[in-house]
Amino acid sequence: MSLTARLEDGFFIAVAIILTLQIIVIASSAVSTRFRRRRTSVSLGHLRLPEITIGHSRVRVYTYGVSLYESMLTDIRAAHDSICIESFIWKSDTIGSEIKEAILRKAQEGVKVYAIFDDFANLVVPRQFKKFPSTVHLLRYKAWTRLWDIFDPRNLARDHRKLLVIDEKIGYSGGYNIGDLYGAKWRDTHVRIEGEAARNLYSSFVEFWNEHAPESRQPLKSSASLLPYMRMYSNDPKRLMFPIRSMYIEAIDLAKERVLLTTPYFIPDRYVLSSLVRAARRGVDVRLMVPEESNHLLADWLARTYFTDCLRQGIRVFLYQAAMIHAKTATIDGAWTTVGTANLDRLSLVGNYELNMEFIHPVLAKQMEQVFTDDLQHCRELHLDEWLRRPLAQKLGELVLSPLWPFL
Repeated sequence: MSLTARLEDGFFIAVAIILTLQIIVIASSAVSTRFRRRRTSVSLGHLRLPEITIGHSRVRVYTYGVSLYESMLTDIRAAHDSICIESFIWKSDTIGSEIKEAILRKAQEGVKVYAIFDDFANLVVPRQFKKFPSTVHLLRYKAWTRLWDIFDPRNLARDHRKLLVIDEKIGYSGGYNIGDLYGAKWRDTHVRIEGEAARNLYSSFVEFWNEHAPESRQPLKSSASLLPYMRMYSNDPKRLMFPIRSMYIEAIDLAKERVLLTTPYFIPDRYVLSSLVRAARRGVDVRLMVPEESNHLLADWLARTYFTDCLRQGIRVFLYQAAMIHAKTATIDGAWTTVGTANLDRLSLVGNYELNMEFIHPVLAKQMEQVFTDDLQHCRELHLDEWLRRPLAQKLGELVLSPLWPFL
């Protein structure tokens, strides 16, 4: 056998071994998680933050899903002209059914209703629930429609956005999907905007609708405004535009005092991680909050591969206990804030359709710092000496799984 053939055989054997080890690590972790004693739930996000005025708009932050859904339903039932709703996941449970019934009633009354949900993310939702009458303009977004689409990365993007706009005057966006689980048992963050800034949320919905709705449908029209205190950043994989990632890097690079960052999945690329490390090295108080156990086991394993570098460079890591924290937020220096749908992972930063709002306003930043402080009550801080003493099997598992980061 030639040297080339032996090298090829060796390469394939090595790949097979790595894949086998990855499967073993994932399977064993899944089994241990399945039989692990469930933790006691905590009282989540019951902060009652007051509405604030930013420019010509009013903004309210929600950290408890039950209160958020109540507000959304109130606004939906008061709609006069139009309802635009978009959700990555839309469950067929109590709250999902209640929201669907509310928009169907408004459609029967003559209100123009447009609804979008990601088809792949809702595969487990009953088919009957995903059917809407002709009075509702429906877009079941599909990442690919032809077999050969899967060979173009731009066609693999999912619609990970969460958006609701009423009469072009009231808008909601943030991390909450639609479902009972998210409302009562997950910690997340959403904002309600009433006023001129809501038109920019409407414009974001319109752009997505016009891009992906069948050509036979009448395109929607909108007009956005350039606002000095608030901007919308929308990822558009079709055009290879990912401004949310750049927004994060630029804001972190400008930080002088503190960076408070919350994300459910922490799998940053080296440029995002480098921005955080540089900030910590120049004396910025960088704090990262992630769930100790998220709803994605593999994402948890991959996030841990970054903890050593973070802790050694002075980034403080806080593990949220007792529940899944799904918020995608950051606030910097008491002035800058972002709330949105994008996680700090590859799929969100350079993959999926996402929407983040950027606010330059000290009062809102103060509220978000209050939210972060409140969440710290349910966290334990991870220290470097403790982390370095973790079991050898865990270190090896992280090493084996680390090559999978581009897929999450």
